[in-house]
Amino acid sequence: MAEPKHYDYIAIGGGSGGIASARRAKMYGAKCAVIENNRIGGTCVNVGCVPKKVMWNTAEVGDAIAHAQDYGFNVTKHPEFSFRKIKEARDAYIKRLNGIYHTNLGNDNIDEITGTAKFVGPKTIEVNGQKYTADHITIATGGYPTIPKIPGAELGITSDGFFDLTDLPKKTAVVGAGYIAVELAGILNGLGSQVSLFFRYPEFLRTFDEMLRTTLMDEMKSKGVHLVPSTPIRAAKHAADNSIIITSDKGEDFSGYDTVIWAIGRSPHTDIGLDKVGVELTKEGYIKVDEFQNTSTPGIYAIGDVTGHVQLTPVAIAAGRRLTERLFNKKSDYKLSYDNVPSVVFSHPPLGTVGMTEEEAKKKFGADKIKVYSAKFGNMFFSVTEAKEKTAMKLVCLLPEEKVLGLHVIGRGADEMVQGFGVAVKMGATKKDFDECVAIHPTSGEEFVTMR
Repeated sequence: MAEPKHYDYIAIGGGSGGIASARRAKMYGAKCAVIENNRIGGTCVNVGCVPKKVMWNTAEVGDAIAHAQDYGFNVTKHPEFSFRKIKEARDAYIKRLNGIYHTNLGNDNIDEITGTAKFVGPKTIEVNGQKYTADHITIATGGYPTIPKIPGAELGITSDGFFDLTDLPKKTAVVGAGYIAVELAGILNGLGSQVSLFFRYPEFLRTFDEMLRTTLMDEMKSKGVHLVPSTPIRAAKHAADNSIIITSDKGEDFSGYDTVIWAIGRSPHTDIGLDKVGVELTKEGYIKVDEFQNTSTPGIYAIGDVTGHVQLTPVAIAAGRRLTERLFNKKSDYKLSYDNVPSVVFSHPPLGTVGMTEEEAKKKFGADKIKVYSAKFGNMFFSVTEAKEKTAMKLVCLLPEEKVLGLHVIGRGADEMVQGFGVAVKMGATKKDFDECVAIHPTSGEEFVTMR
């Protein structure tokens, strides 16, 4: 066997976090490598946020066409739609992004190592029989969709499988209560599939503010999504006509589906020989890290979804860059704050959020210390349309200064609205700061600076 090849820094995982950390380390002269056993770019680029957003945009175009007649355009409300055509265009776009990642790594003189990494000793990794050592190794392996351990689970697909579909399903069951389930249900419904969304609790998106949950449930129902709450699924089987039947924990059958999508969560990729180097896991199976992304083993770090901390691509990127700034640029106290991270659910309609929910704020500070401002109104886009859609907003403030602890919005344009307000919340803005900002009219966003 060849002698181990040594690096200053190795990122295990060629997703957004691993690549960002390696490129930042390279800026400071480190000899770097990225190890990836699948397509470069990771989940986000290949089977996550990027292709999902393309499909969300597609459903949004369909929604705009549905309202076109109300705006005076002489078009049919149900034009012919080619699922295969958008899949081909989407896949070509993703392939271009893969190429850009390869080019950037090559231009930076960062080695790409293809294969599955396994720890075989202290700061030593083996890939395809070749050993590699490094002063610093970051685990950025991400996660994978969880498949339920029930009879017939193999009849369904995951969110990864959604992007392999070549035809639009006629009737779809989406099983799950998180943002992936909600997004896929909305996309498929918007494109014309008959969709049922099954979830085990009375409401979905349970970690989000109650206003967002209830408003979205109402809007999804009005758009034709069949919501089936409090219904855990315990089995799936084929019917005589080869369609799929799913069975609830109460024994109730739901039939006629040509596609079942399991969107019940994601699990971390940790099968990389962590026991050989003493890296500890949490009780949920994620890699245990401290505030500086250190694992329990010196010289080994972890970032992104594999740690279970705010599983969003920009979070992994930010954590990775801060880590390598600390390791290679002498910023010894540099770390990522996981507080007030803005996020968006690309549902129909979309929602955005940053900071605490009303429930969280009251639990932490007491209900008497919290003041809530809220508004609900019809978006101006729907002022001339037959179909209507509500926009809802909320500010959660801490008395007596009325510091904004949380900001929540659902409705048309929410996805592009929350980023700027996220800066304000991160900087500790108060309701008075919001009030002193002159409104932009007519917009939905102006409601945040005119609430009373």
